[in-house]
Amino acid sequence: MLYGADRAVPVEIAASYRARARGLLGRDGIEGALLLTPASGVHTFRMRFAIDVAYLGRDFRVLAVRTMPPGRLGRPRWRARHVLEAAAGAMTDWGLRPGMRLRVEPTPAPEAAGR
Repeated sequence: MLYGADRAVPVEIAASYRARARGLLGRDGIEGALLLTPASGVHTFRMRFAIDVAYLGRDFRVLAVRTMPPGRLGRPRWRARHVLEAAAGAMTDWGLRPGMRLRVEPTPAPEAAGR
């Protein structure tokens, strides 16, 4: 879960090279957000939908928030260490803005929760 905005948001974490390279490619949308780590920039080539992108510093402080349509190359942010992606308009709905500090907490997988 992602905390720090106006509400908690489910988040998937892409920490391996393969997971970061795939990102949201091939999807028609996302419920919640995808955290790419480590990462300092993204592109939307071959994406099926526009996304919101939040560049996060080492301490998960929001450095910038942008909306990117498909087929774009985002400029890398030199201070960014993580990138958060969500469907276009989601970050505005969550109240996410530069200067906020976010917290990411893993949630147990559904199978593990029933044990």
